[in-house]
Amino acid sequence: MPAAAFESLTLDAEGLPLHVRQRHPHGTPAVLFLHGWLDHSHGFDPLCEHLPEGFRTVLLDFRGMGQSGHAGPGAAYHLSDHLLDVEATLDGLDLPAVHLVGHSLGGIVALAYAAARPERILSLTLIESLGPSGGLPAGALQRLRGFLDDSRRPPNRKRYPSVEAAAERLRQANPTLSPDAALLFARHGTRQEPGGDVTFTFDPRHRRRFGQGFDEAQWLALEAAVTCPVQILRGSRGLSPSPPLLQARLDALRTLVGPPQVLEGGHHVHLEQPQAVAAAIATFVQPTVRSTP
Repeated sequence: MPAAAFESLTLDAEGLPLHVRQRHPHGTPAVLFLHGWLDHSHGFDPLCEHLPEGFRTVLLDFRGMGQSGHAGPGAAYHLSDHLLDVEATLDGLDLPAVHLVGHSLGGIVALAYAAARPERILSLTLIESLGPSGGLPAGALQRLRGFLDDSRRPPNRKRYPSVEAAAERLRQANPTLSPDAALLFARHGTRQEPGGDVTFTFDPRHRRRFGQGFDEAQWLALEAAVTCPVQILRGSRGLSPSPPLLQARLDALRTLVGPPQVLEGGHHVHLEQPQAVAAAIATFVQPTVRSTP
């Protein structure tokens, strides 16, 4: 029996339209997926094929990415804005509490939201994500200078002759991305321009550097505030902080359930091992439910 299709919805985040896809709106448990930087919700499609049919599965496009609206002229994107995206999704779908799954940037947002709204998060699955790289305090000045410099550069929306060419550009930026995964991102993350070329749908202003960021002490304080069960999934060839930093962050998560699970793959391990990642999520959020074969 084929998996049920997702319905596309547009939710309001204080006037900004957010694109959300949902399957089984009356199902349980409710699981909200948050994608990585410059990605979009379709990056979870292969994984969702292996989730239990009864799950209420919700996929969000962050503002300025995927099919969600872009910030207005003169605006910038900050990490805290994406927490507003999560809150608008929960409110718009009338979800009092959910299980959160986040990849990369999505994991950073998920953890920060779980710290700020502990009553709304039932569990936290972090895929290739354990916090931002804020750097040393001495880098704060250079960060501000970089932010101001970037704000003077006009957004550069590059054009590609085909979806396949856009997919190849993604692989150049992330060599661990498989051809199929890159094509998936390009097919759902580009639009055709007059003349036939394609451009990525994300707002190019997302490439600008942030003016502010969490230092390590602040981030560890957020981790310590998380009260729900947490699991961490990592790729064997993925990204990782230095061993001392990694251990400090793991130690700060008081509700971490077991050591990180390492699966064969790179930074987008959920695309390389969709069935294994889906099984880990299903077992974690509802131990009595098994993923489909």
